[in-house]
Amino acid sequence: MQTRSFEGSPRRALFVCALGLAAAAFGLGLTPGSGTPARAAGETACTNPAALGTARVLPVDTSRGLEVGTKSYPQTLPLGPKEVVLTFDDGPIGKPTEQVLAALAAECVNATFFVVGEQAAAHPALLKRIAAAGHTIGHHSMTHPIMTGLGFEAGKSDIERGWRTVDRILTGREGDRPATPFFRFPGFAPTPELAAWLKAKGIGTFGADLWGTDWQKTTPDALLRQVLDRLDKRGGGILLLHDIHAHTAAMFPALLTELKARGYRVVHIVPGGAVS
Repeated sequence: MQTRSFEGSPRRALFVCALGLAAAAFGLGLTPGSGTPARAAGETACTNPAALGTARVLPVDTSRGLEVGTKSYPQTLPLGPKEVVLTFDDGPIGKPTEQVLAALAAECVNATFFVVGEQAAAHPALLKRIAAAGHTIGHHSMTHPIMTGLGFEAGKSDIERGWRTVDRILTGREGDRPATPFFRFPGFAPTPELAAWLKAKGIGTFGADLWGTDWQKTTPDALLRQVLDRLDKRGGGILLLHDIHAHTAAMFPALLTELKARGYRVVHIVPGGAVS
């Protein structure tokens, strides 16, 4: 969200056999409460029976383009009441990202990390750890510019360089479409031309339904109260946090504990078409 320089249980949801594909509103091919039981490929079995866990995995079809997150768009993902998608921006970066990963592992939860290419290049081993833990890795440009201040070609180049850098680190290959076609605009600031280009390439654009405003100076306790208040008022949705801030990393284990205590369920988004 920021325009700043970078700082340095097995619980399983019941399988839903009828997904109501005809009711899918904006090309997702899914309806609230649908998806597959956790886990997705790459995730390991949870050994903590008291963990929050990942309730379900939601494959998201971006082949026709996608724009979700009510902070920016009219629609969001097909989530049920008290379902939360955990997302992190701007990393990976050293200790804060490591602390977030440790908290996720302790509670057997998976998240989505929208990573910046420069940060991935600076911390390739940490990027690989995120992927190895089964988390989804989306894209957040190469240098985190605000795209409304760039021309189309400059913005397009920065976005492409970001996903090519990440894919090269993770797969040894790069192409004109990312391996995971999930993108979030820095500062939630798209341009019509870049949005149309991403849609034409079948790349989904993710906003958020709520955020913690953790780019502002705060304490872990104050941040926790703010996030929970916003979650309770909205009843769930796509949550944006930043894994580059010490106060966010310090707050996050308590957030996961509170999510379980308040009856929230974590949904892990992955690339994919409609499932049956």
